Amino acid sequence: MKTTEIEVGVGGARLADLTDACARFAADEEDGLPHVFVPHATAGVVVMELGAGSEADLLATLDRLLPRDDRWRHRHGSPGHGADHVLPLLVSPSVMVPVVAGRLALGTWQSIVLVDPNVDRATRRVRLSFFSA
Repeated sequence: MKTTEIEVGVGGARLADLTDACARFAADEEDGLPHVFVPHATAGVVVMELGAGSEADLLATLDRLLPRDDRWRHRHGSPGHGADHVLPLLVSPSVMVPVVAGRLALGTWQSIVLVDPNVDRATRRVRLSFFSA
């Protein structure tokens, strides 16, 4: 198994495109499965379309499902931070995407995206691992 860790700046943007970093990581491999894992309690990873309004839709949906108010028992950090700790129930901390001949086998409009609603953190670590076929 090949593995590395990268640091990703999120700086309040709440979403970060990991696709290019994952593609570079898998480029020297043949067939296999890269695993993308975020070792944080308030972030996750999704495969989704970017650039057509889906980002705003995702964030609006998370804001509706996990409002940033004082209803949460987990209360340290910024207001509503308890909602960030519930995020992993909806957004997995990891994804796997097939690699065929060194290329991510994503669909035409798919990207690998870090979802991080926690405005208290400017950077995140992401663990990339590759399992050869």
